[in-house]
Amino acid sequence: MANAHGGSSDNYPANALAQETSPYLQQHAHNPVEWYPWDARALEIARRTGKPILLSIGYSACHWCHVMAHESFEDPATAAVMNELFVNIKVDREERPDLDRIYQLAHQLLTQRSGGWPLTMFLTHDDQRPFFGGTYFPDKPRQGMPSFVQMLTRVAQYYREQANELRQQNVALLAAFANLNPPSLLDGTLTTQPLAACRQQLAQQFDKEFGGFGGAPKFPQSGSIDRLLQHWYDTATTPEPDLHALYMATLTLTRMAEGGVYDQIGGGFARYSVGADWMIPHFEKMLY
Repeated sequence: MANAHGGSSDNYPANALAQETSPYLQQHAHNPVEWYPWDARALEIARRTGKPILLSIGYSACHWCHVMAHESFEDPATAAVMNELFVNIKVDREERPDLDRIYQLAHQLLTQRSGGWPLTMFLTHDDQRPFFGGTYFPDKPRQGMPSFVQMLTRVAQYYREQANELRQQNVALLAAFANLNPPSLLDGTLTTQPLAACRQQLAQQFDKEFGGFGGAPKFPQSGSIDRLLQHWYDTATTPEPDLHALYMATLTLTRMAEGGVYDQIGGGFARYSVGADWMIPHFEKMLY
């Protein structure tokens, strides 16, 4: 496939993804990037060379995955920087949802922002702990964002020069993971404390004007809406029914139905809204 930089990704020798069965990974088998799947060989190369790992997670139907692939992964100059500075690993989220789940959470903890795809994470060479991350990076500086190549060189420099700070960050990140996944109670007693904590967190993230949770891009988060409705239902017959939980759920559903994220011709909802007001959809509908 020809790219905007004058070459064709099919002209390059096959990399380590050529032996993979995932259609998404196969799409990157002839990139000039020296991609590896997530396996023992790739992790051993990182340990031996001391290079940090660039982990890219996506899937075949992801629009921005294809954009970033076309702009950066098919570009020989960008690929040369990636190959020099990093061990590059490509993961299909539909093949490895476990890795996607772990590193999406790490991205959220590191950046205090919701994740998405493509997920671009940078990991330590010896134990695969994340130290920096993002999602889509443009090939040229745009709207305050550095170009992908600029970001690559800065991350590599940070990794070389800030080892002490990196270790401290890793300790804090592991502690945050532990808080999110507390150990099971020894006596097996079940409490409603995790549900109450979830309810409180949703209230903190709630958009009082447009509904939903967080800012742009805004995802429907059906699980969060369901949790609020269930919380209201569980308290409906008590002396203090949780009417605010019901309000957050209904306002979110109403604003979504009124916005462009709802397909008024074919039905269903777009995967997410470009803006916080639900008006401009990302034209992709998922079946899950």
